[in-house]
Amino acid sequence: MDLRDLTERMHAFVRSKGWYEPDSPRPQTPRNLATSLALEAAEVLEHFQWSDETPDRQALAGELADVTLYLLQLASICQIDLEQAVLDKLALNATRTWDGGRHTGDPSPGDPPTP
Repeated sequence: MDLRDLTERMHAFVRSKGWYEPDSPRPQTPRNLATSLALEAAEVLEHFQWSDETPDRQALAGELADVTLYLLQLASICQIDLEQAVLDKLALNATRTWDGGRHTGDPSPGDPPTP
């Protein structure tokens, strides 16, 4: 299954709940979806609030799925090709540097030269 298939299944679910209807108590606007995405991402963070290990992988998986569903829906509603956006971002990130301009694997200043 690819992102397109997942997006269609997500839309089918949302339609089945009536949330795309104009009088829906849960209007599926970009602002509401972005808010929900942020809230679900915070729920992911709760799993690591007091420990580096999550005690419940199944619960974490459910929260990651919620984040993914809101992300897919927000991208679709805003007419963003998420697959292409990810590819574009990876290409851009490949040209960027972090940590003072060093690439991962580059020696730090003061490291002895590699033979």
